[in-house]
Amino acid sequence: MNRIEEQIEERGYWGSKAEFLLAVTGNVVGLGNVWRFPYLCYRNGGGAFLIPYLVFMVTCGVPLFLLETAIGQYTGEGGITCWHRLCPLAEGIGYAGQLILLYMCMSYIIVLAWALFYLFFSFSTQLPWASCNNTWNTDDCVNLATRNLTLNRTSLINSTPAATEFWERRVLTLSGGIEEIGKINWEILLCLFAMWIICYFCIWKGVKSTGKVVYFTATFPYVMLLVLLIRGLTLPGALQGVVFYLYPELARLADPQVWMEAGTQIFFSYSVCFGPLIVLGSYNKYNNNCYRDCWWLCLLNSGTSLVAGFAVFSVLGFMAQEQGVPIEEVAESGPGLAFIAYPQAVAMMPLPQVWAVCFFIMIILLGLDTQFVAVECIITSVMDLFPMVLRRAGRREIFLLLFCLTCFFGELILVTEGGMYIFQLFDYYACNGACLLFLSMFESLIIGWVFGAERMFDVIKDMTNSRPNYIFMLCWKYLTPLVSLVSIYILDSQMLVKQTFYCFFQLILNNSPNQSQFSQCHQCKSLI
Repeated sequence: MNRIEEQIEERGYWGSKAEFLLAVTGNVVGLGNVWRFPYLCYRNGGGAFLIPYLVFMVTCGVPLFLLETAIGQYTGEGGITCWHRLCPLAEGIGYAGQLILLYMCMSYIIVLAWALFYLFFSFSTQLPWASCNNTWNTDDCVNLATRNLTLNRTSLINSTPAATEFWERRVLTLSGGIEEIGKINWEILLCLFAMWIICYFCIWKGVKSTGKVVYFTATFPYVMLLVLLIRGLTLPGALQGVVFYLYPELARLADPQVWMEAGTQIFFSYSVCFGPLIVLGSYNKYNNNCYRDCWWLCLLNSGTSLVAGFAVFSVLGFMAQEQGVPIEEVAESGPGLAFIAYPQAVAMMPLPQVWAVCFFIMIILLGLDTQFVAVECIITSVMDLFPMVLRRAGRREIFLLLFCLTCFFGELILVTEGGMYIFQLFDYYACNGACLLFLSMFESLIIGWVFGAERMFDVIKDMTNSRPNYIFMLCWKYLTPLVSLVSIYILDSQMLVKQTFYCFFQLILNNSPNQSQFSQCHQCKSLI
């Protein structure tokens, strides 16, 4: 027995405090800070949106951030086995969180493959999304980057911008609907394979390699963001875009949807409820001051979101002025911002290749560390679940390789002509806010009432030599579960579940909904 125990490798710790801080920064600061928060802010009342955002941050985001980091540091276990130590009946929370992480790993990296594809084309002498002279363009194509554009408003409405055609017809090779899966796009498949290779070697040695990689992946995006921010604010029309981004509409606070989107953004942006913070915290030394880390990391995350909005909307303001249209006609969210609106704006600037390269490098690095940290969390959690089998010399690398290959082959359907529709299903249902709200409610109830909020306070005090503010105890026991429960009720009242089943039953009965019905079913602005 002793001989077997000697063969099991030590779990390890972060090499320094900086490695932990950078790893968490890379995980929580991701694509959502750049392409989701600014859009939500302008669409939901501008500066007024910051009120529900701060409410959810105080009642849910920061308390759960501290709770999960402290759980990982105290137990020294992954996202599943930590719950076995705290409350064995709550182990299902860990399994549910890992399932959400698995879905995220399989969909998130597709975005990085698209960004890598754009990055390759950014080195062209002429950006392909700034021209209508390509083989994939149609007769309805219009180049909005042309300065002497003489088309009237009606002609523009009936035409398709070159950036949109490049996205739909060259990158996605989009089919007519989810029922038309079509062929595999081999170029995107190669980009996806390249991203999985990079992801594998970022974490193949565990915390030892992850701690070194984040020095670059977590810091360099800030350099790119600063460059794009300075460039954006110096463009004509930038002030108009910034005012549009933050102009407060207090009347929007009466809309429950505004509060729901603020809460969903907090849960995703702070990476709470599905395990990454637990795993990252588990590699800390026992006496690390996670209480102080929590405040700084949460402030950095929200601050990055706010600053990214200035970088994005200053450029959108410039594009709106160049086209002579209102900003709301060029403002996009998600892939629509990263792969249509922003590339189109870049094509209108002097030296467009330089800004395109900066932008897509930032997108790749922002997403890459979130992706490989998510993979690391799953690998760590499973290895902690079966330490006698997996935590031996050489077995981690093999297990990680098998996991990456399994995810890669499982994603083949996402790089087909109908893959974007499947991606939307993953994005809006497999990893949506309702799942996280459900987990946050039970997580806070288990700690607040079963394990005991007072007991968790004593644990944090023992680890950090500082007792947390009493507001955290109130949140864990009352505010967080109450806010989560009310949010789930509002989501259910919007009939999201019924609409989901409607879509799937239509597919089963071979009566697939058309594209407009599919987008309406998701109650969101179509990404395509």
